[in-house]
Amino acid sequence: MRRVESAPNLVIATLWADALSAAGIEARVFSRYLSSIAGEIPPSEAEPTVWVLDDSDLERARQLLAELQRPVRGAWWRCESCGERHGPQFAQCWNCGAARAEPR
Repeated sequence: MRRVESAPNLVIATLWADALSAAGIEARVFSRYLSSIAGEIPPSEAEPTVWVLDDSDLERARQLLAELQRPVRGAWWRCESCGERHGPQFAQCWNCGAARAEPR
């Protein structure tokens, strides 16, 4: 078992572990509740951590988490059905449900 990364909070740590699991990498979150004693112990020691169970998955897990932490780049787009404006990370209109049109 190897530690992959410390997360800023439990929600992020859980999302990362779930993403790794979805990619076929068995992962667990440890130190879930230490944030309540930050100050009594160093804050960096109180952060939740994501671990992989199989040591051979460590590098692949670190690469996947690095990709997750990279911001989505691209142009904003406007829904052709209703005109709602969306960020580049969305593939579907939140307002009317229409799929994003392919760039021309």
